[in-house]
Amino acid sequence: MNRSHDVGKARVAVRCVGLAEDRDEDEVAVEEPLLIRLAWPGGSQAVSVTMRTPGADAELALGFLFGEGILRPDATITGVDVSSENQQGACIEIGVDENPGELLTDQQRNFFMTSSCGVCGKASLEAVRIHSDYLLTDNAFQVNAKVLQELPAQLMAGQELFAGTGSIHAAALFDTKGLFGQVYEDVGRHNALDKLIGSAFRAGSLPLANAGIVVSGRASFELVQKACMAGSPMLAAVGAPSSLAVELAWESGMTLVGFMRDERFNIYSSPARVSD
Repeated sequence: MNRSHDVGKARVAVRCVGLAEDRDEDEVAVEEPLLIRLAWPGGSQAVSVTMRTPGADAELALGFLFGEGILRPDATITGVDVSSENQQGACIEIGVDENPGELLTDQQRNFFMTSSCGVCGKASLEAVRIHSDYLLTDNAFQVNAKVLQELPAQLMAGQELFAGTGSIHAAALFDTKGLFGQVYEDVGRHNALDKLIGSAFRAGSLPLANAGIVVSGRASFELVQKACMAGSPMLAAVGAPSSLAVELAWESGMTLVGFMRDERFNIYSSPARVSD
């Protein structure tokens, strides 16, 4: 993970144990704004301001733009310009070789979203659902139940920031053998997934047809949608799914797994991809 920024800060806290109080420093996760701009020959436009934990900002921006359908899978990235951090936050500009036109206007946001919301600021209800270029219904990816049972512990072992702050979400890839690659962390669960997908986009490894995605929190609609956009056939979550997440997973042909804890889990859609 990019460690060029502080991702945890010490703050004075009053610790209460029973009736006893003690003042001590406690490390809290950093949450700061990032302005994402898109630039092309002859023009540029601010797309969104997101609250995030600094680090892997380029991956975050690329993953966000791809997940919104603004960047197509074959988009040519001509530059990534990250401004220096200041009191107002940071700005990152992603350069592309041609005007995105309707791809940008169709998904236009009303600019600001918090670290807890992946669809905040959508300008219309129609813009909430985005169609993926990748078909999941015929994907033959399959994983053993034992591998799924081991994922939460593997994910926790890779969460460096969570160990210090206790308030960071994570996303990572897994295959038939378990977790692999980098664990991406952020104060926002959708940001962590954007960083993961943005890294795959940057590496030219989309679609994620032979990998599942595991996330540390609940499986909300926007996380299922982002995983669908990346072409991953399985999303496994430590927490519970929402009703719309289950609905979208069924519609997309994705296997959705939730409540992964104590060597147990629930399968909410396309169960054939989980073997005994």
